[in-house]
Amino acid sequence: MVLDSFFNSIFGWSIRISPLFAVFFISASLTLVTTLIYKYTTNQKKLKELRDEQKALQEQMKTEKDHQKLMELQKIMFQKGFLENMKHNLLPMIITALPFIIIFQWMGKTFSPFGDILWKIGWFGTYFIFTIILSITVRKLLRVY
Repeated sequence: MVLDSFFNSIFGWSIRISPLFAVFFISASLTLVTTLIYKYTTNQKKLKELRDEQKALQEQMKTEKDHQKLMELQKIMFQKGFLENMKHNLLPMIITALPFIIIFQWMGKTFSPFGDILWKIGWFGTYFIFTIILSITVRKLLRVY
């Protein structure tokens, strides 16, 4: 398949070093690309404002005793937090979805023969752990909200 040849030409050298290194390298590469896409396709200023508003609402909710007021704050937090964030993050999600599906199919075919790569969790679990750690780090370094 053409895509297999393409991904093997990009990542094949890392697999020859070690499957663990290859999964780390691929997760680092994808995390960096995804973070850059999010940074440049979203309004970072608006997302920071939304995050700050959410923090303020959370603080207000901690001190609120009135059940009715608490329910109103939760509703506002849902609307501002989840729905607004989703609206801003939809474009980068669409941009990255198809390439990820294709890359994951290739990774499944390529890394399944190696079996467990790290802590008996296979390639996907290893990828997932690396991606969480790297995503937090890269987002902080690049100030992506």
